[in-house]
Amino acid sequence: MADYNFGDGLRTVFLAGVGALATTAEKGQELVNELVKKGELTVEQGKALNTELKHKAEEVKDDVKAQSEKAKAEAARTEDAAK
Repeated sequence: MADYNFGDGLRTVFLAGVGALATTAEKGQELVNELVKKGELTVEQGKALNTELKHKAEEVKDDVKAQSEKAKAEAARTEDAAK
């Protein structure tokens, strides 16, 4: 267990989260575009919704990044205490 690098694990989890977030944002935009095509949303409503989705995605990304940094710092303290 001493050979496991917590930083690598956290990095992998963080990158997976970013990938999931990017996929979700793309799918959200596709859905909005489809609704605009069908006439269920106006172009202006679609633009507003896309903007809101982008802001929410940025907030989530920033939150995940902050949590990742906090977890990484805690893991480093735990490793130091175990030595």
